Amino acid sequence: MDSPPNSPPQDPPSQDASLGVPAVVEEAPREPILTLPFALTAYILLLAVIHLRVLLPPELENWTIDVFGFIPKRYDTSLLNLEIPGGAGAKVWTFVTYSLLHANLTHLGFNVLWLLPFGSALARRFGAIRFFLFLAVTAAAGALAHLVTHEHAVAPMIGASASVSGAMAAAIRFAFVRGSFLSFSRSDADTAARVPALPLSRALRDGRVLGFLAVWFGVNIVFGVGAIGVDSETTSVAWQAHIGGFLAGLLLFTLFDPVPRARSDAADASSQDISDRI
Repeated sequence: MDSPPNSPPQDPPSQDASLGVPAVVEEAPREPILTLPFALTAYILLLAVIHLRVLLPPELENWTIDVFGFIPKRYDTSLLNLEIPGGAGAKVWTFVTYSLLHANLTHLGFNVLWLLPFGSALARRFGAIRFFLFLAVTAAAGALAHLVTHEHAVAPMIGASASVSGAMAAAIRFAFVRGSFLSFSRSDADTAARVPALPLSRALRDGRVLGFLAVWFGVNIVFGVGAIGVDSETTSVAWQAHIGGFLAGLLLFTLFDPVPRARSDAADASSQDISDRI
């Protein structure tokens, strides 16, 4: 029907002319609330489920920590060996399983909080299998560092901090490259996680990387020397394990990284977080 002669002009209704029905207006897809990669989500859920062990009777919970926690005394060759649950097998699996246990929710939450930005980028870059292997290797490196510095310790070490430290170290190899997740010119999450990484020699000359390293090592040494722990009465920060995991992540990153290396001159250019001028 035509509009009355004196009526103001109207916009034509949105419809399909061939069918005479209103056209369907497609909405832009909404961003999901949770954008964590599957591998990281699965790892966090695993940590949370394992932490339900605190609901066990105290005797069984303590046995779990003794069997799966990392106890340097297991490897003591002196005549003062103790009978520690787990037997010979625990000398192998505890290099990794200790990292899946946490003292309390604060301990667990702190590790997850640090893992979210760095672990998310790393999981996207590595894929699930490489990501899980990387966490296991850095956990083992942290346990080794703890063993070397606490040869006769009987107290179990638990927590994912060595793996978290390793993930942080690996991520800074590409975090500051233009387009990456700590760059001012950041791309979308998947693209940001796959920018070419800096060669280690180039990364160690980058002021932002050096600043990150200085702050990270400083915080760990202050916390370690001050014996500030998750549980102030019984637990101290195993900062040597943190450093072991961090160094492993920094040095072994290339073995896990599937993204092709950039040429040295290209890496220098890409690390500059500024827009190209015409």
